[in-house]
Amino acid sequence: MLRSRRAPDPVRTAGPTNRSAPALSWAAVWFWLVAVTVVLAVTGVVLGRETRLAPFLIVLPALLAGRGSVRQTTVASVWVTVVIAGSLLDTPMDTPGADAAVLVFAVVFNALSIARAAQRVGKEREIARLRSAAAALQRQLLRPFPLLTDELLVHGLYQPVEEDSRVGGDVYEVVSSPYGSRVFIADVQGKGLPAIGAAFAVLSAFREAAIAEPTLTGVVDALEEAVLRHNSFAAQSGDRERFVTALVLSVGPDREVQAVNCGHVPPLLLNGADTGSVLGGEACVPLGLEALAPAPRTVEWFSFPPGSTLLLCTDGVTEARAPSGAFYPLEQRARTWSDVTPADLPGTLYHGLRRHTAGTAGDDTAVLVLRRVHPTW
Repeated sequence: MLRSRRAPDPVRTAGPTNRSAPALSWAAVWFWLVAVTVVLAVTGVVLGRETRLAPFLIVLPALLAGRGSVRQTTVASVWVTVVIAGSLLDTPMDTPGADAAVLVFAVVFNALSIARAAQRVGKEREIARLRSAAAALQRQLLRPFPLLTDELLVHGLYQPVEEDSRVGGDVYEVVSSPYGSRVFIADVQGKGLPAIGAAFAVLSAFREAAIAEPTLTGVVDALEEAVLRHNSFAAQSGDRERFVTALVLSVGPDREVQAVNCGHVPPLLLNGADTGSVLGGEACVPLGLEALAPAPRTVEWFSFPPGSTLLLCTDGVTEARAPSGAFYPLEQRARTWSDVTPADLPGTLYHGLRRHTAGTAGDDTAVLVLRRVHPTW
């Protein structure tokens, strides 16, 4: 029985994941506490007038609550309370009871700052736990690169956003079947765990249909049914229906490759000066929306000549924006990669993508780089 197999010595091409901003260091906390206190005290001495520290220092714990830890916010609150109390003892206010009112206000306000820091830290930990679990689940179900079949050696990259709840539903798979190598890359509409659930449903359907279905349209029909079934179950639990953009290829021993494009980013053939998209027809509707299509999905054929490379990706690449708003010019950049090996191509693309976006990814990134193993012509 034919099976997909993993090539030895995998190349790790995924870049670093997005992380939330690091917490403030203790050096920074103490610097600002001491610096602001000293500046206010020196200002009072130089100007020869009373300096009421309370209106100025009281904001420091509140500011720390937005970035610092609970312990840092607590230390800042104690510091501010002690300094304010010392200031009031040194220079009492003229109005009876005013000193006590200011001190009580400082204590209450600082307590609220500590509570706010604790709430923020707890929420961040929960978000980190959920996004890490989702990303880990994705990585467990998506096989690591490179992948090897009888016809193809596939290098690639998968990089989830892992930011808040925005982890998406990009999936890929390469299966060796009795009908050739079946390649699948898809992107589920939406973000978060519901999108991941839909992605796993369509991924499982592909792994089964890629071996069982003799025609590529039969594989796509099975994927359509899987999305519809998932949407039906999702609707029962109150979740909204989702569609899936997907590209499905069938690569046999012949020069020609079959493709069904369900609203996905078209494949790009890297062949020196002839680099460009290989699909000339209009894309079919995404999976889950076949009932809205005016005609059934059809197969398109294209040439995959020896010595060339086929690049597949999700819209996390093509729709990545620079700070100026410009999209990543994938086809233009691809023409400069003639000297890059297929194994290094995913990493080259990803690092160029990070430079283009200034390190701020807005969507998951999935890339497949296909090369023929043993051309027979």
